[in-house]
Amino acid sequence: MSEAGGAGRARDAVARLSEAVGERRRRLGTAMGEARRQRRLLLVVVCVALLLDNMLYMVIVPIIPDYIAAMRGGGDAAGPSAPAGGNESGGGGGNRSLLPARYPPAARDNEDVQIGVLFASKAILQLLVNPLSGTLIDRVGYEAPLLAGLAVMFLSTTTFAFAENYATLFAARSLQGLGSAFADTAGIALIADRYAEEPARSRALGTALACISFGSLAAPPFGGVLYEFAGKRVPFLVLACVCLLDGVLLLALAPPCIAGARANMPVGTPIHRLMIDPYIAVVAGALTTCNIPLAFLEPTIANWMEESMGASEWEVGLTWLPAFFPHVLGVYVTVRLAAAYPHLQWFYGALGMAIIGASSCLVPACRNFGQVIIPLCGICFGIALVDTALLPTLAFLVDVRHVSVYGSVYAIADISYSVAYALGPIVAGQIVHTMGFAQLNLGMGLANVLYAPVLLFLKNVCQMKPSHSERNILLEEGPKGLYDTIKMEERKGMGKSLRPAGETEENSMDSYRKDLTGVSEDSSDYEYS
Repeated sequence: MSEAGGAGRARDAVARLSEAVGERRRRLGTAMGEARRQRRLLLVVVCVALLLDNMLYMVIVPIIPDYIAAMRGGGDAAGPSAPAGGNESGGGGGNRSLLPARYPPAARDNEDVQIGVLFASKAILQLLVNPLSGTLIDRVGYEAPLLAGLAVMFLSTTTFAFAENYATLFAARSLQGLGSAFADTAGIALIADRYAEEPARSRALGTALACISFGSLAAPPFGGVLYEFAGKRVPFLVLACVCLLDGVLLLALAPPCIAGARANMPVGTPIHRLMIDPYIAVVAGALTTCNIPLAFLEPTIANWMEESMGASEWEVGLTWLPAFFPHVLGVYVTVRLAAAYPHLQWFYGALGMAIIGASSCLVPACRNFGQVIIPLCGICFGIALVDTALLPTLAFLVDVRHVSVYGSVYAIADISYSVAYALGPIVAGQIVHTMGFAQLNLGMGLANVLYAPVLLFLKNVCQMKPSHSERNILLEEGPKGLYDTIKMEERKGMGKSLRPAGETEENSMDSYRKDLTGVSEDSSDYEYS
């Protein structure tokens, strides 16, 4: 009888243990499902922020001529259909206009300078603020800087709505640059952090790039129509409302005040050390070089088309519209290729730069509207290849050579874009005036073709795999109990998943992670796959 009772108690203990393990696994599955849904919603928040950043820049295009006319005393007011200004890029994916940039005629030199400075002010401020924003993001996490950037963008949009003079426009434009330095960089870094595994990371970053393109495409007609029928304030107020809703959604998903993730994360590599990393320097140089043709053509191609081929207003207005579609196609193609052949990211970037170079050299040879569309589509297709291939590569380089914290590395990417788009609105016109439009394009094309072989330097690094980072130490250590087993399964299932709130057993793992913060930041002990 005693033996039968002992066997019964053993069976009961096994049943209770099995039930407990089953309950834990159900909780794990629920938490992983919630984490996946949350990161999808966070991707939506970031994409909306990038879309707003581009739309806010480009929505002022049809309004600028009226401000210029008012500054001249009200004469010769331009209509909403006459766009003005260039564009520039921000945060790992930034503002890249796919519509033409129109400046006043060459006789109005002072107005030309005013508009050029206005449109370059955002990139210049981003260039100055990004080293600070990247360091701050690494220290406090991604959510709080993203929310702060959205708040500044909301303020900038509201200022645009009620601006009545050039000084207020300049202040609003500069405010947008400040907000973009935080929102764009933190948003792209947040995507890289939440989508830690390929090909999900490339797909997510490609989605963000597509939103950038769509914002550049949709903003001018959106602003022009509302400006024509509802007044100049309405487009900005609509964007301000969307920005406010985006911030509220971010607060609901990941409140920065209670997000304690940074306390349990390793300390990021300082931005100055990332800047001297030769691989990151090569990627940053490629991002700057590939965006120079777009940044320099936007403020110059409209006048060249009118002078060389007698292009009409509607032809000039539609010059960049078809380029949106090859840009999205380039994003899609690169994401699919990266999923199949991830070790060839360097090749996709080099191919994109070669396409950009060849297309830039062909622009001066065009003699009509139909011909000029072809090389412009080639430029945008090549930029999509380079951006979509190299933005995930930056996160990969941080994973295998430094610490998996992404604020500073995407601040470097934002700086790379800002260099091109800060120079474009100011320098491009002067180069055309002194050297000629053909020489400008040949120089830009030659720079891209010559830089493409430099990406061969990334060939070996694309075959590396992380070996001794704190993330892999956690995965390689054998599980020491039920909780460790569940956490390891969670990491295998998601890469990096969010931990459920209220887990008191995390203390042991938290202290273990804190001990790992002493791991060398510049881990050169990577392995080749």
